[in-house]
Amino acid sequence: MPRPASRPAGLKPPPKHAPQRLHTTADLRTLQRLMTHVLVRPLTDDDRLQPKWIDGRPMAQVAAEFIKPNDRLTSFERLELYNRMYWFRIIDSVYEDNPGLRALLGERRFARLVRAYLAKYPSRSFTMRNLCARLGQFIREEPRWTAPRTAAALALARFEWARTVAFDGEARPVMTPNDIADAPPARLRLGLQPYLSLLAVDYPVDDYTLAVKERDALRGEASHAVEHGPRRATRHKIPPFRRRPIHVAVHRYRNRLFYKRLEAPAFRMLEAIQAGRTLVQAVAAAGRGVTAEQVRDWFATWMELGWFCARPARPKNPRK
Repeated sequence: MPRPASRPAGLKPPPKHAPQRLHTTADLRTLQRLMTHVLVRPLTDDDRLQPKWIDGRPMAQVAAEFIKPNDRLTSFERLELYNRMYWFRIIDSVYEDNPGLRALLGERRFARLVRAYLAKYPSRSFTMRNLCARLGQFIREEPRWTAPRTAAALALARFEWARTVAFDGEARPVMTPNDIADAPPARLRLGLQPYLSLLAVDYPVDDYTLAVKERDALRGEASHAVEHGPRRATRHKIPPFRRRPIHVAVHRYRNRLFYKRLEAPAFRMLEAIQAGRTLVQAVAAAGRGVTAEQVRDWFATWMELGWFCARPARPKNPRK
């Protein structure tokens, strides 16, 4: 278990004491801030509430200030229930969202990574969907949790977060051929769907993640066979995760998740479009040697997949 951080990133310091009475909304906010710090405080090595508070006081003393005991549990034990439920639920959510990274690191190392990450970057959203938004950033900041496979771990973390974005990210109205037919290419600027992620990574993250998914599915079939009678289970080994640079788009189509490999020139073209370049500038970004036929075929595929949308309008400067 990682040593607890003095204060999780983005949280205000906890109050020294709980309010004795809730007379005002300020009192309620104070109590909520104290409870939040208790909930996100990392568990001990044996998954219990830490015995000491941030300032060194016994946690039982702090708990007694705002949690009543009952005929079965002390104030400390009641507070521990909430602390453990919070951690077990969010850890489980991170496990579900990162099967490839978990397979790469192994269960023990992945567990240490997850707890260290959540101790530094606790949930700040109403939905657990956003839990892993900063996992890649954390891996870059603290590579000791994933060394010596930090580069591979970072590639998988980025890819698996892109899967989350593709699954339920915003979809804007799709641009049709009629929408752009009369627009001069030298002035035409397109947008890319917010749910689409473009990744240039040094490892075949798509193949690896699919292999992990297939292995886990076969394990589930084997478990089912044990329960319902003898059945010969097929063994499935995950291929070695060796360095091989790829360009991949993670997106959805008709409410299903897809990964699409891209040629490097096509990737550069899409990156330029995403950055707000005109269509002429985007084609130039693809590089020399790209033919008009290639551009036409790429563009037709991307239009069919619904990747293009109108660029959001730039916010106007407020008048002084």
